[in-house]
Amino acid sequence: MKNRNRHATLSDVARRAGVGTTTVSRVINGGAKVSPETLAEVRRVIAELGFVPNYAARMLKGEQSKTIGLIVPSIANSFFSSCADAIEKVAHSYGSLVILAVTHNDPAIEIGIINTLFRRTDGLLLVPSSSKNRKLSNLVGGLSIPVVCFDQPMYDLQIPSVLTQSFEGARDATKHLLQHGFRRILCLGGELDLFTMNERVRGYSAAMKEAKARPLIDMRSADCDYEMTAAAIVRHLGGAKPIEAILCLENSITISAYTILQKLKVSVPSQVALIGFDDFDLASTLSPSITVVQQPVEALGHTAAKLLFQRLAPVADTPIKQQKTAKPIQLETRLILRASCGCHEVEDPLLLPKR
Repeated sequence: MKNRNRHATLSDVARRAGVGTTTVSRVINGGAKVSPETLAEVRRVIAELGFVPNYAARMLKGEQSKTIGLIVPSIANSFFSSCADAIEKVAHSYGSLVILAVTHNDPAIEIGIINTLFRRTDGLLLVPSSSKNRKLSNLVGGLSIPVVCFDQPMYDLQIPSVLTQSFEGARDATKHLLQHGFRRILCLGGELDLFTMNERVRGYSAAMKEAKARPLIDMRSADCDYEMTAAAIVRHLGGAKPIEAILCLENSITISAYTILQKLKVSVPSQVALIGFDDFDLASTLSPSITVVQQPVEALGHTAAKLLFQRLAPVADTPIKQQKTAKPIQLETRLILRASCGCHEVEDPLLLPKR
């Protein structure tokens, strides 16, 4: 009689399926170099015996844990929660779990998380708190597991990254405001040490320079700091030459700016036009609806996750550090035209024609 208190072992599965333990290990790790018939039979026996792999023991033997780490600045921000959702779907398709950790863009927290997760996971998906942090670069560059960065790259490291076209998105949004006849356009953002913020400021500045318009850049609005955003808007509205439009460089600032303009009874867009970077749930339902630069959020998470699992696939005796890394993958942004920029209200979002 079968002892139901005894857990089935890898040897039990191999014996019942009539194969070697190496074949069972291959099936558990995805089925590489195993025939479809053998794969199906081993999986049937695993289910029949209720075999559960001991991942801790497998990691000690150098085998995969079937988990990946996901390190992001925040999950309160819908941008990163949407990325996480897309990443989890890809991980599930590879039979892996995702361990999520939040850094709040604090380098000390970030380094602590990496030191913990790299011992427990097969690879890491990382949104760096800074692209230029030397201590972080040294740590990540020395890891024995693959790392893929997304949203922000890491300079001076041969680590693959998946980005969106922040420069092009901000440039196109600014050009659109200029086409409406606005000249005094405020670029409102924060966290200038972030790569994405720098790229968006560059895009805005390039469009203003091309139009021979004077740039107005205020980067004192820290993420989610309503008071700082309000102070900046009041300051630029109260000058000798009040602003005519605002380009917000992230969705939390866009939401704050919209609310502040409403409270100040400043009409949007007749007095001040508004474009935000990143779409958000209420952007199309507010009155006026908000024109945004839409990033391909799900595609960003999906592409980064696929890239990580490609690097996790066996590469014959090639150390992680020596694997060749291509240039960063750049995903296109789209300008979704709604009413806040001065365009007429439309039933469906009007996409800016491709250049």
